Amino acid sequence: MPTEKEVYESLADEYERLIQREDYQGNILSAIESYCPLDGIDVVELGAGTGRLTRLLAPYVKSIQAFDASAHMLETAAESLREMGVTNWSTDVADHRQIPVEDASADLVISGWAFCYLAVWGGADWQSALDDGLREIERILRPNGMVIIIETLGTGHEKPNPPEHLSGYFDWLTEAGFERGWMRTDYRFESLEEAVELSTFFFGEEMGQKVREKNWAILPECTGIWWKKVESGHV
Repeated sequence: MPTEKEVYESLADEYERLIQREDYQGNILSAIESYCPLDGIDVVELGAGTGRLTRLLAPYVKSIQAFDASAHMLETAAESLREMGVTNWSTDVADHRQIPVEDASADLVISGWAFCYLAVWGGADWQSALDDGLREIERILRPNGMVIIIETLGTGHEKPNPPEHLSGYFDWLTEAGFERGWMRTDYRFESLEEAVELSTFFFGEEMGQKVREKNWAILPECTGIWWKKVESGHV
């Protein structure tokens, strides 16, 4: 099993195969739209990866600027967006804390399965890293804009079972004034063998074994969504 950093640096194709299987119920887009209508808005996406959210949003929004720390992942995102035939997007390499866009230029800032890495990889200063990231979101958003953060609440569980290593981060989001909901975004694989292969690739041997033992061609996934409206240009 590669580390998450190794996946993001050099294994975009394998990662894309996995995320193509998630949320066969179609819950993510409808959840986002319930908090932020998409028609005619400008979006900044943090941690776009291979373009999972970018592809969902691009057909509905005015523009979307997608950023990620990994050029390797963004190459896959750009290729898939070109194949879709949409032209209202751009990609660029950037840290969550230094996004190369103008002040007050976005109606929505969204980050899926990525903002957490400011905490996970932030070492002893993880809270300061999150504070810096939130200030950058504050700078980017227009008054009455929205910030939405999406993270896992447990793979292989039918009800939320938040990963222990993210507990401090989730507490930080609550303290920062975010509201939270959750949804199911299950993975539906083409076969049990594919389910075992891809779940082992990203989640590890124990998860792959669990998938095989339970005969899971559909792997349960609980996903959290945090949102906060910015009324005065300050989060």
